[in-house]
Amino acid sequence: MPIKPDPATPVGEAIIDLANLMDALQECSREWPGADTVSILARWLNRFSFTVEKDLTPQRVGRAWVLRQWDRHEDAVTLWYDRASALAAVAQQVRGAWDDVAGTDGVPYLPPADDQMAVDLYYGPERNHGDSGYALYPADISRHLRGPISLSLSDSSACAEVNSSALFHPQASPDDEGLPCIEIAGILVFVYLDADREAVRVSIHLDTTDERLIRADGAVPLRVEIEDATVFDNRTPSPAPAHPTGGKARSWRLARRIAPSRRWKCR
Repeated sequence: MPIKPDPATPVGEAIIDLANLMDALQECSREWPGADTVSILARWLNRFSFTVEKDLTPQRVGRAWVLRQWDRHEDAVTLWYDRASALAAVAQQVRGAWDDVAGTDGVPYLPPADDQMAVDLYYGPERNHGDSGYALYPADISRHLRGPISLSLSDSSACAEVNSSALFHPQASPDDEGLPCIEIAGILVFVYLDADREAVRVSIHLDTTDERLIRADGAVPLRVEIEDATVFDNRTPSPAPAHPTGGKARSWRLARRIAPSRRWKCR
């Protein structure tokens, strides 16, 4: 089925321009001379960019514990949510093979209940026992994220794309000073148990909100609900000041394209 270029799109417009140029060359020369054809195509191809995008920055979205275990029969790598879970898996395996080391080099005949101690006794300080061994270490989980071309709260497609890329940042451990939060479009929503206030605490931070969601008055349209009750709603914007006194700076990129001649002319 023939493909019909859409003149409303940049690519479709460029294809139609090329067809017009080649038709003019055919009309003028009764053929497509090689030198002229190459010259036309060279100028036409300059309208396109074939460079790989370089503005993709790796984004850390989480962390996993990598467990590698090997012996004479296999070399397996598995991922775990936390170190304790991975270590428990190793301890379960070594307890099943405890007879291999029981009573040797000061190793007790029964495995200890503590997972770390059981693993250390079985593998020794070098983390290996004969032809078997293990390695356990954390690794970041990253991704390259392209944001929507346009981000508007009235654009359902753009909102769905952003919603599907929301991040959850867990608290790494009980000793971690960080708090669990959800990140979406630069907005951070912390939800955690606050022992000092004896309450479930919800905290919304808007300092890093994507600028495309910020209104002219500097506010972010926000509606907060608890169950069926709306506890906060600022979707009705305040009158913008006649002379803005602050707010985040906006930067707009202006793209300029100088289109080549649309019609090839005979010399």
